[in-house]
Amino acid sequence: MKVVLFCGGYGMRMRNGMGDDVPKPMQMVGPRPLLWHVMRYYAHFGHTEFVLCLGYGAHYIKDFFLRYQETASNDFVLRAGRVELLSTDISDWTVSFVHTGQDSPIGERLRRVRH
Repeated sequence: MKVVLFCGGYGMRMRNGMGDDVPKPMQMVGPRPLLWHVMRYYAHFGHTEFVLCLGYGAHYIKDFFLRYQETASNDFVLRAGRVELLSTDISDWTVSFVHTGQDSPIGERLRRVRH
């Protein structure tokens, strides 16, 4: 079963002021963004296929996953200059990044990822 997450809104009620352009899903909760924690929760129950409906701030979300550092929250061994993870966060996740429009309402975002 795929999990569809709506990540494209402006998140106006969760801002640190007018100059804050980081979208709500990327607001930090500890060392990881809110979106990661939501996805981790679903993954705990076996749902590891995600469709992210992107809009406002899509580049923040894409950059986070493209530059993801598992060593920040997982134990690892450094041997001969190579990192060996002892556990992993997201290696079994499949994440689809779909830009569903800057100002699209939720229903339209869902329609755009129906396939």
